[in-house]
Amino acid sequence: MPYDKNTSPVGWYVGSYLLRFVRTEGSGNNDPGRRFLSWENTVLVKARSLDQAYAKVERLGRAKTKSYRGGPKGLPVRWIFEGVTDLLPLYERLRDGAEIMWTERSPRTLGSLRGLVKTKAKLLRPLR
Repeated sequence: MPYDKNTSPVGWYVGSYLLRFVRTEGSGNNDPGRRFLSWENTVLVKARSLDQAYAKVERLGRAKTKSYRGGPKGLPVRWIFEGVTDLLPLYERLRDGAEIMWTERSPRTLGSLRGLVKTKAKLLRPLR
């Protein structure tokens, strides 16, 4: 079978989707100039093709958009599914140390490259 960079030989894909947070009774929810809290979630899906993987990532994202009451005042809010932001086939079997994501970056200065690196302390999430 010929090599196809869009097909995972191990049947796994990693995909990301974007959700945007809104007050359902608020105005300006479709204003392209307004700022919104957003989350980009990354998931692992088993699929036979990139098309099937895309559909699964999209379905998972859409499933996170139920309305609910949030915050101390119980205001009606929801996450809106904006779409799939990334989708990559996995080329290695899942195991400790398997490469699951990669990003090609344009040439940058050494200082700029080193600025991308984070210490372990910067990667730790604060407790809430």
